[in-house]
Amino acid sequence: MTTIKVQGMKCQHCSGAVQKALEKLEGISGVKVDLDTGLVSFDGTAKEDLVKTAIEKAGFTLAA
Repeated sequence: MTTIKVQGMKCQHCSGAVQKALEKLEGISGVKVDLDTGLVSFDGTAKEDLVKTAIEKAGFTLAA
């Protein structure tokens, strides 16, 4: 399981957008988004740059 922190999620629509963006990536499954903490967990492997790009296209950023 991989866990990342995403900035900018304010509502259920936001967390749903992040979840859908990551679920579209090949090799990613079991995406769970915690809106309160901004933490996103998922199973599988995907290159970090692909994950970052998917999140940015959804309108959010990875926390440093």
